[in-house]
Amino acid sequence: MPSMKKTRVNVLTGFLGVGKTTALRHLISQRPRDEKWAIIVNEFGEIGIDGAVLDDGELPVAEIAGGCLCCVAGPQMTVTVANLLRREKPDRLIIEASGLAHAAGLIDELRTEPLGNALELGAVLTLVDPRQFVNNDYFRQPLYRDQVMVADVLLATKCDLTDADTLATYRDKAAQLFPPKSLVAEIHHGAASPQWLNAAGADKPRYRPAVRQDDAPGWQSQGWTLPADKAFSGEALTDFFDRLPQMVDGLVRAKGVFQVMDSWLWLNWTDGRWAANQVAWRRDNRFELIASSLDAAAIEAALHACLEPWSQD
Repeated sequence: MPSMKKTRVNVLTGFLGVGKTTALRHLISQRPRDEKWAIIVNEFGEIGIDGAVLDDGELPVAEIAGGCLCCVAGPQMTVTVANLLRREKPDRLIIEASGLAHAAGLIDELRTEPLGNALELGAVLTLVDPRQFVNNDYFRQPLYRDQVMVADVLLATKCDLTDADTLATYRDKAAQLFPPKSLVAEIHHGAASPQWLNAAGADKPRYRPAVRQDDAPGWQSQGWTLPADKAFSGEALTDFFDRLPQMVDGLVRAKGVFQVMDSWLWLNWTDGRWAANQVAWRRDNRFELIASSLDAAAIEAALHACLEPWSQD
């Protein structure tokens, strides 16, 4: 009796703010039309922003909130993957791991029963900011080192913000990694190629690193949702995102999906800059940030002040 065809699964990982969702959006836009994809997004916080951004009305997208420092694996992941496979029967499953997740723990879960019976592990893609990659302080963190070492494909992002010397150092350091990567490349504006998903994958031993409590950066997240019939002022949101670094201590990440006039926009703050893109999401407005400390009431008040006057009632 012939064995059941397995779904190819790719893991997309990388540190907070490195551009995973932008790269995944590009991959989705370039996906082969004869290949059915499904997506699972895991985020650090409890309000799923990335899943909303990736939802184009056609592609099956599932979310797992609350990605921890240890791993994204566990009962919730297993159930989510199993249900998605049973319902959609995709040819390819792509999992975007939380920026604070140990990818090795996830890979362990995907390779062993019961998921291993239905999945074939494909290339692991890790995105890195070259400025962080050349900084030995990052490599001293088990989390960051884990994300780099499990990669089959290592992709440098934010190259437009990186000087030539740093890029040269990145290339030299990446070339010396052992075992060597199937591909080391640089991408601009998230332009990752779907062909890279089929890159050769190294044989990965089971590896679930121990995480000491003092490895945790001590960040906290807070999220808000507002009904879809609420609309925001574009000018007020621009001012709000400009002021965010002064409103919270140690801002690491801020992102949201908002209705502005007749459009829905994904606003994304990282590395001292923010940008906006149109998205197909229409279910609700949502906003989340990660910081060292924050005054949730003050941020919520400032967010509500960005609503159009007729939406504030």
